[in-house]
Amino acid sequence: MSTPFKVLVLCTGNSARSQIGEALLQTRGASRGAGVVTGASAGSRPAPRVNPYAVETLEARGIAWQGRTPKSIDDVAGEAYDLVITVCDNAQDACPFFPGARAQVHWGLPDPADETEPEAARAAFARTFGARAQVHWGLPDPADETELGQAAQAIHDAT
Repeated sequence: MSTPFKVLVLCTGNSARSQIGEALLQTRGASRGAGVVTGASAGSRPAPRVNPYAVETLEARGIAWQGRTPKSIDDVAGEAYDLVITVCDNAQDACPFFPGARAQVHWGLPDPADETEPEAARAAFARTFGARAQVHWGLPDPADETELGQAAQAIHDAT
C-alpha cells in the first residue's frame, strides 16, 4: 500500500476557498495513479465559521460539508504535507507560508465571500467551485520537489 499524497489548502479565513479545496480533495480526489490523496485546509486568521454559501455550494453538488469549522495553521502544523496550495488573491491578505512541505504553490482565487448580495454570492461560490472541480485529476506525482511545484503550478495556470 502506498503512502497517501497529502495536500493542504491554505488561505486567510479558512471559510470559503480553502474549505472548497479540501472538500474536493476529500471527496473527489480520493485516489490517483500513484495512490490515495488526502486533503486538509487551514487559515492564518480563521473565521468563526465556514461560510454558509460554501456549505450550500458543496451540498448542491453532492458534498456534505455542514458542521465543519475553520482551522488555524497551528492546528495542522504537526503534519507533513506533500503539497501546500495557497489560494489567497487579495492584495491585503498575507498568504501564509507552511514550512516543511515538499512543494508550495499559489493558486490565487478571488474570495467569493466578498460578495454580500445572495445571488451574487451564490454565483461567486459556484465559480470558485468550478475553477477547482477538475484540479484533483491532474495532481502530479514527481519525486523531485522542484518538479512537483512546477507541475502543480501548471495545473492552476491551465485553468
